[in-house]
Amino acid sequence: MSFVVAIDGPAGSGKGTITKLVGEELGLVYIDTGATFRCVALNMIQENIKIEEEDKIEEILKKINIEMREDGKIFLNGEEVTKRIRENDVNNLVSPISVLKVVRDKLLEIQRNIAKGKKVIMEGRDIGTVVFPNADVKIYLDATPEERAKRRVKQNEEKGIETSYEEVLKNIIDRDKRDSSREIAPLKKAEDAIYIDSSNMTIEEVKNKIISIIQIGG
Repeated sequence: MSFVVAIDGPAGSGKGTITKLVGEELGLVYIDTGATFRCVALNMIQENIKIEEEDKIEEILKKINIEMREDGKIFLNGEEVTKRIRENDVNNLVSPISVLKVVRDKLLEIQRNIAKGKKVIMEGRDIGTVVFPNADVKIYLDATPEERAKRRVKQNEEKGIETSYEEVLKNIIDRDKRDSSREIAPLKKAEDAIYIDSSNMTIEEVKNKIISIIQIGG
């Protein structure tokens, strides 16, 4: 039997970190929907396909194979790409491709198939509104752009990626604007989602709050 926890929110709100921790603690399968978009972006880079070439994008989507293993490793067409999909060239392409209907339709099908018959916790920007509008628990995780930029810079430093706070903050503000104003599956809080502002909360506090919400809702 399926049980779905949907966690939505803007870039840098801590969805990925929190979702993994909650999933581990409650024995839920963690699904990072952003990684599926990143896999498409990487596949386009590998095939030298530009964003205007929708017919070519459609062709690779017919053959694409995205696998998310329980150990957290991500495979694209049989090749492990867990770290590769986090690199800058993929970062720059992932937001523009996420507005393409052909991409969203295919990934919607993939994301629903990954979750079928499992107890999952899934994070993204439209999980509670589009992917699983009937999710058992819906949470919208937010934080101020400044706090999200600080967190992203720290994350990048830990991964050995150099970025300036100003550059990251600008990217986050631009991304928020694009994600919220796009025509297809815009970033927004589902009407029945529980809103959490994590700006002044520790990771542990956010994790515990979400666990208590799931236990009440589940």
